[in-house]
Amino acid sequence: MLHISDLGYQYPHSSKPALDGIALTARRGQVLGLLGPNGAGKTTLISHLAGLLPIQRGQILIDGVPLAQVRAASPTRIAVAPQEYAFYPALSVRENLQCFAAASRLGGKVRQERIAQSLAFTQLERFANTRAARLSGGLKRRLNLAIALLPSPELVLFDEPTVGVDPQSRAFILDAVKTLAREGTAVIYTTHYMEEIEAIADHAIIMDHGKVLRDGTLTDLLGEGAARLRLVIKNMSPETVCAQLAALGATRIEGEYIVVTLNENISPATAIAAAESAGARIEQLDYGHYNLEHLFMALTQRSLRDE
Repeated sequence: MLHISDLGYQYPHSSKPALDGIALTARRGQVLGLLGPNGAGKTTLISHLAGLLPIQRGQILIDGVPLAQVRAASPTRIAVAPQEYAFYPALSVRENLQCFAAASRLGGKVRQERIAQSLAFTQLERFANTRAARLSGGLKRRLNLAIALLPSPELVLFDEPTVGVDPQSRAFILDAVKTLAREGTAVIYTTHYMEEIEAIADHAIIMDHGKVLRDGTLTDLLGEGAARLRLVIKNMSPETVCAQLAALGATRIEGEYIVVTLNENISPATAIAAAESAGARIEQLDYGHYNLEHLFMALTQRSLRDE
């Protein structure tokens, strides 16, 4: 449904581009997880899709038609469920939905049907007459979602939709996202929570510095990492153990762990035997391939980002 090619954007007075040759595809019935540290370009990308920024370079197509033409002809085909609360606090839930339904040019019977359907989908019926300001954080997130879904969009952009919510509300939102995809909606889901992407996404993209670093199915992404052995050893210095195991793979120290990314055809048993033969007493170990967080941290160089 959505095809982006060579998308580039640089803010005025910035020394480097916020987006630099972004290419991606989102399909109906699919959840595309979008990951990246602060400053990766995620917000700039979402802003383009929401029509808030002009295209400086590249192309965004919806079903083969340029985004600007699609938004001019049918602006409600794409909806955003933002991180911020996007409703009127002084209005009730139903009044908010009526207001945004009118803004979406829904009228008469269709308006009432879509309000009822949005209330039902987000399970807000019993809060319909409650002022939005009085809702809990989780209910406010659900109101954001209900508003986004009013015009039956074909593509929904979720921007950090579970920040600050309780576990039950978080689970509800994730289930709602999966349901939308099953019903044929295209979903782009942006979050810092790797476990959410692993739970709901079919496909994931990892961005940094305005570029796509990885683009693939979760199976492909998680299968690309080499096997990792993590050891806790108490009777020897980590540096000494790393030196002893260096021939078996790349070694590094992570807190109390010694992490060995094993070379091809090296078994964990071989590495354990090598450590023990050097005199190490192993207190704790685990073995496995990358999860999404490991891959993310490796690709983005583990650096702290404030902006």
